[in-house]
Amino acid sequence: MSAILTVENLNKAFKDKQVIDNISFDVHQGEIMAILGPNGAGKSTTIRNIMGILYPDAGRITFSNYTNNSIPRHKIGYLPEERGLYKNVKVMDILLYLAELKDYPLDQAKQRALDYLKKFDLEGKEKVNVDELSKGMGQKVQFIASILHEPELLILDEPFSGLDPVSQELFKQEIRQLADNGTAILLSSHQMNLVEEMADRLFLIHRGKKVIYGHMDEVKKEFANFKCTIHGTNKKEELEQLPHVQRVEQENAHSIVYLYKDIDPVQWLKQLPATLDVQELRLDRISLHEIFIDIATGKQLMQEVGEAYA
Repeated sequence: MSAILTVENLNKAFKDKQVIDNISFDVHQGEIMAILGPNGAGKSTTIRNIMGILYPDAGRITFSNYTNNSIPRHKIGYLPEERGLYKNVKVMDILLYLAELKDYPLDQAKQRALDYLKKFDLEGKEKVNVDELSKGMGQKVQFIASILHEPELLILDEPFSGLDPVSQELFKQEIRQLADNGTAILLSSHQMNLVEEMADRLFLIHRGKKVIYGHMDEVKKEFANFKCTIHGTNKKEELEQLPHVQRVEQENAHSIVYLYKDIDPVQWLKQLPATLDVQELRLDRISLHEIFIDIATGKQLMQEVGEAYA
């Protein structure tokens, strides 16, 4: 897949605070690329630089063959974290207005809007004022506005925030379908379970610096050590004496045994003593959520931090 967006050596500071520190990544056509990090890590600043809302102090942003100020914004769809639609305007009017700003044919926009309203369970709402919609409905309308003009690059900042599980599933399906049809998607979200399920690659930023960058499977293999979850009455001290154990977290009859890197999981299981009380047992890698927490808090769920490239 070819890179449709390339961010090279991006830097941005506000007064004496370096918010983005020499970061680089790219987004390929037809993929979902996740940009992750704790609050204040520099994600939104990075996105605003891509969108031309802010301008970098140094570095280059390339979209197709365009760079920095010459990037054609009408080829980009953007769902900002701070939602905002004109509240006393009818749904169809605001969708057509935003499509017109993107130089998209209005007849085509109207038909696509009707199709999307039906798909997102908003059929018959086209003449309703935005301020009469529920929060979830309003978010659906803003999402439709971000994709109505068939963008080549779609930037989604916290798209699942405030959605019920059914609507989340609907958004997930549509985002995946857009990527399958060739749209390049840059996704920022704090809902790690959804990111882990959807993203092809990820870029994790912390304090303005790149921490992890690579394909999801490679990142999990490189940085997500195994952990064993055991339901049963066992002494923490005895679990800590098992081979290759990094640390143990225990609450009542629930124990999580974190293991060192590069163990053979089958061989490790064979070494468990027969005296161990096991009502349930699960062996898997730590989740993307746990990797995120490790980066943000230094809990040392990972043995090492670095970089993965595919």
